Amino acid sequence: MSRFNTKSICRIAILAALYVPLAVFVAIQIGNVRISFGSLPVVVSALLCGPVEAILVAGIGEFFKQLLTYGVTATTVLYLIPPALRGAVIGVVAIRMWKSGHRLEDRRVPYYATCICAALVTTVGNTLVNWLDSVLYGYYSFAYVFGDFVYRAGVGVLNAAAMATIALPLVLMLRRQKSLLS
Repeated sequence: MSRFNTKSICRIAILAALYVPLAVFVAIQIGNVRISFGSLPVVVSALLCGPVEAILVAGIGEFFKQLLTYGVTATTVLYLIPPALRGAVIGVVAIRMWKSGHRLEDRRVPYYATCICAALVTTVGNTLVNWLDSVLYGYYSFAYVFGDFVYRAGVGVLNAAAMATIALPLVLMLRRQKSLLS
């Protein structure tokens, strides 16, 4: 995707709009861990359109999620980074696979490995942003910020595997339709 035409802008807007309810309402919050379907539009966008659109979908979607859940704070922009990293990782690998003559979603092992790696990168990013937020707002506790990291990473891996499984038929169907991509 080298330029933003009307169709790509609408595609980004639709997927970002889907991100918000999937992340806010179709999610389970257990302490500091969140199981969410919000990453689904990011994964779909990364596979279909590459990293730039996926980063925009994640950033715009997460921005509105942050506005609805926490409002605007000094660290709101920082919380946009981890979901964008997921889109970047999956999108970059998808582009590299495409350049080698394959589609990432057609190669199941690299596909799931990429989605899981992206989830781990997102978890590390969220942990770092939580740390910075806790330091800036004066509620830092090693146990609060880092104590459940392994648990959150495990949940992130399971969530990534589930979202990758759900995204696969969606991406294949959207590729067959071609109307979204032309």
